[in-house]
Amino acid sequence: MSKVCIVFDRLRAEEKMLQKEAAELGHDTVMLDAKITQVNTDSKKEDFDLGDVVLERCVSYFRGLHFTASLEFMDIPVLNKFDVASVCGNKMFMTLLLKKAGVPSPKTYFSFTSESAAENLEKVGYPLVIKPVIGSWGRGVMPIKDKDTFDAISEIRDITDSPHDRIYYLQELVERPPRDIRVITVGDEPVAAMYRKSSGGFKTNIALGADPELCEITKEMEDMAAKASKAMGGGILGIDMMEDEKNGLVVHEVNNTVEFKGLARVAQRNIPKEMVEFALNYVRK
Repeated sequence: MSKVCIVFDRLRAEEKMLQKEAAELGHDTVMLDAKITQVNTDSKKEDFDLGDVVLERCVSYFRGLHFTASLEFMDIPVLNKFDVASVCGNKMFMTLLLKKAGVPSPKTYFSFTSESAAENLEKVGYPLVIKPVIGSWGRGVMPIKDKDTFDAISEIRDITDSPHDRIYYLQELVERPPRDIRVITVGDEPVAAMYRKSSGGFKTNIALGADPELCEITKEMEDMAAKASKAMGGGILGIDMMEDEKNGLVVHEVNNTVEFKGLARVAQRNIPKEMVEFALNYVRK
């Protein structure tokens, strides 16, 4: 019998589903709240009951990333690995790796001051989409349709304390149907996909009210998702695609701690079961 540790900072349906599937497979589970766990430079694996492998499931990107670093410091197998979590959590790093790997993605412009970003916008032209380099659930993502909109955004950014607000990530506005596609990959293999349909606005995040619908995985989606997963370093990921009317499928984001509650209810394959099995096979190799 093996033991799986599920690290969380907010116990959601997904973590409970992983625990249930591990139990049904005959494995023990440890549910570990990262918020109340202490680690120091003398900490060793034996000091904690972390089982054979850890599934890091923190909602907070920074908490999960630093917790993963502390686990790897103690030579504890964790999914996803620090390097994977690090690049997926930063849209600029992620976009550069996608481009380097030859994964089709929207053209993206980077500037490192508001003045430089304004110059970029004047050269490229409106509209573009501005995204925070670190963030989830569509927060801070908005189309910039004119100079007044950008000036209002940059004015707020210039007075914040966040160093990430100094990085301007500007992406072409893709002409597409009012939906995108989320493909969940486990070990570079697509296991399920859904359309996320906009409920009337610009964004297609389920957390913001987008409607999910099961999507059949085509060969093109399968190949593109596998390629994107490998570009990030593999593991358990959510690959987000758009149906660009000019260029076909493009990958616009790769997610580290992927949510799957809605998709798991309608998918033909058992998503949490496959995640648990992959995690245990990962440490057996």
